[in-house]
Amino acid sequence: MSLKNKLNRLKPHLSVRTEKEPPFLPEVYAIEIPYQDKWAQENVSPYFLDGNYCLIREVRYPMSHQHGHYCFSDLQTAVNSWNENQINHPLSSKGHRVEELFFFDTETTGLGGGVGNTIFILGYASVLGNELILRQHILPNPGAEIPLYQSFLEKVNYRTLVTYNGKSFDWPQVKTRHTLVREHVPKLPSFGHFDLFHAARRLWKHKLDRMKLSIVEKEVLGVKRIDDIPGYLAPIIYFDFIESKQPDGMLGILKHNEIDILSLVTLYTHLTFQITGTDRNQSRPEMYEVGRWFASLGETDQAKKVLTTLTNEQDKTSTRAKLILAYQQKKEHNWTSARDLFLEVYETNDFQIRAEACVELAKIFEHKLKDLPKAIWYCQEAISLVSDDHINLNKPRYEQLQTRLRRLERKQAK
Repeated sequence: MSLKNKLNRLKPHLSVRTEKEPPFLPEVYAIEIPYQDKWAQENVSPYFLDGNYCLIREVRYPMSHQHGHYCFSDLQTAVNSWNENQINHPLSSKGHRVEELFFFDTETTGLGGGVGNTIFILGYASVLGNELILRQHILPNPGAEIPLYQSFLEKVNYRTLVTYNGKSFDWPQVKTRHTLVREHVPKLPSFGHFDLFHAARRLWKHKLDRMKLSIVEKEVLGVKRIDDIPGYLAPIIYFDFIESKQPDGMLGILKHNEIDILSLVTLYTHLTFQITGTDRNQSRPEMYEVGRWFASLGETDQAKKVLTTLTNEQDKTSTRAKLILAYQQKKEHNWTSARDLFLEVYETNDFQIRAEACVELAKIFEHKLKDLPKAIWYCQEAISLVSDDHINLNKPRYEQLQTRLRRLERKQAK
């Protein structure tokens, strides 16, 4: 707020007043927006505040619009599926309305943290009625952060953020920049957070070398970018825009950011269908990763439900599913069931997993089933697998196997 406006607002509180005090009038600014007509053609309009301004672009999509393999209306189906079942999961939007999800992404002048990194686009999308509304708040110059964050915080109405690596990068950066202008703009509201980067890495690290959103789009979501500006060029284009004021390059970055945000909608929809088991095209490795995720969360019933469906085949996925189920049975002290599953795992051609099964069988036969000859045999088998260079086992683990065998042999001799 300008000094003149602040003084005007303080006048009514002064003890001495003139008899003919003029009424308070808002200050009017005549700000020239470079290339305003060109911006207007791209649905971009200025937002004025205290002698400064930012730019806001708004695009509306019907819910029937398709982005990749899904229409935006499928997001409603995804949220309904969480609300209609009892699955407990970190990505569950149970208890949410679709309008409460806020798909958020930024563009910054660098990839590092700290105050030296500036956000120049705050972009987000949310559902309102029969439309998906996408807005992008644009920083036209480094001194316009107050109108940027004021306009952004006036518009936000959400319960849960949906981002891609936003917990580690985007939102911490927002909080850092907000700290610099917090005396002039509203507070950042509290919210939940679905970070889809970690979910994508869990489900598709077996098939993707890198987990960039553009790669997930292409290989998993069916999104095709045409004439897209690479993200690493965004800072260079923005600095050029600050000098030239020409909007052409920035419009390319806005389109890049727009696709990022729309892909968050598609990705959350697809992940939901994967996790809830409603994706008919789900592969066996994907199903395994979902089951393994449930197991790591302690959701044993859901993990068992998913993984058991994979155990009928004779492939690596089946073996890995049995291994997780075996560990679950062991944790629940179902020793006979655990033994039977570890015995099935032992038949695999994957020597790493086979050795792991031998170690577990040696433990069960020694401590729970009290069968020392079998405990010794499986311990020897594990050592044999290692000694034959079938697998790479670190030295401490190998020495542990040797120690276990010596102890078992002494135990048997008594």
